[in-house]
Amino acid sequence: MSNIRLEMPVLARHQGEWSGTYTVVDITGKIIDQHDSYLSCQFPENSPYSYYQINHYTWSNGKEEEHNFPATYKDQKIWFDTERIEGQAWEVDDSTVMLYFSYKQFPTMYLYEMIQISPDDNHRARTWHWFKNHQIYQRTLIQEERVK
Repeated sequence: MSNIRLEMPVLARHQGEWSGTYTVVDITGKIIDQHDSYLSCQFPENSPYSYYQINHYTWSNGKEEEHNFPATYKDQKIWFDTERIEGQAWEVDDSTVMLYFSYKQFPTMYLYEMIQISPDDNHRARTWHWFKNHQIYQRTLIQEERVK
């Protein structure tokens, strides 16, 4: 049995279902994309994965995407290694999780995400900083509310 809930208590507070909006802006602040999201953050029992996240995105034009992010746990970090991404997440204080990941099909591109959870565990603010060739080129601003 993994000690993930004890050793990553901030991440454990994220368990549940989250509804929100992703707003992507370029480096001048111009909105280049906006869509709704529904995320499920799970700590499955009897699974090879200590953490499992499912992201479902919906755009106003009817486009939809769903992505699964299973993660293993080691050294007080969760580790992602899927067909799409590889990366890791760790806690930095009593309300913040940091995430680094890169897309496997774009080797010169990576991002850092800061995830803040509110003291009542019902709201999250997330910010992605996207880099290409070590230069920032866009940001994603995410505001979410717990629905379950």
